[in-house]
Amino acid sequence: MKTSSQLFESVSVILERNNILTTASEVQGMMCGMLGGGMPLECQDWMEPLADVINQGEPLSKDVLEVFKALYDSTCQQLVANDFALVLCLPDDAAPINERGQALIHWIQGFMLGFGLHQADLTGCSDDVKEGLEDFAEIARMDDEMSEDEESEQALFEVMEYVRVTVMLCFNELGKSPEQQQGEPKIVH
Repeated sequence: MKTSSQLFESVSVILERNNILTTASEVQGMMCGMLGGGMPLECQDWMEPLADVINQGEPLSKDVLEVFKALYDSTCQQLVANDFALVLCLPDDAAPINERGQALIHWIQGFMLGFGLHQADLTGCSDDVKEGLEDFAEIARMDDEMSEDEESEQALFEVMEYVRVTVMLCFNELGKSPEQQQGEPKIVH
């Protein structure tokens, strides 16, 4: 399995090669948002909304589809793992702090978009999920430059951990594994 930074780089290269003006972080964030908002894991309908958002509704090329499918599968495996294994698709730790901070903001913006596609009613959500989403909205609006020091590094690390844990919380509360889907009554229209 690729590391977070390798995954970020491979997805970024494909996006750039295909002239898609979004980030690898935003793509994985949107996938996690859809899954955390209740989209079933085995659902294959995620490509169309993703193409609508990042490629103005135009079909994605075969190589983009392959990379996105690999990213989706990897993300799904991480979400269902029992050890909070989710790895955010972000630049390498050696990248400048502001680059990593911007990537995290793009990740959160993607998450919020994907979440909104599958979860419009927050009335049944726990207070923790509601608070996490409110915090995400605040984080997504941040645009202050960070200084290259240990204090800023620690703060960024803590925010990244908070995001990771909050995403897992959303998925554990609202996401649907194949086992959960089988236990739900089928609705016939």
